[in-house]
Amino acid sequence: MRADEFMKKYGFDKAEEERDHTLRENALEHAMHLKRPNAGTPHDWEDWERFKREHPDQVEDDGE
Repeated sequence: MRADEFMKKYGFDKAEEERDHTLRENALEHAMHLKRPNAGTPHDWEDWERFKREHPDQVEDDGE
């Protein structure tokens, strides 16, 4: 008996799928939960401030 068959037979199979840790999934997660950048060029900060003004509902509160 294979391990996956054993797990399924005795109810140890996972009901939920594990989170995908691919680059695509991480980028999507980052895009959906925008936070204040930790570093960057002055242009990055200008873009961040502009985005924060234009889309305040899409930015997570960063405690400022």
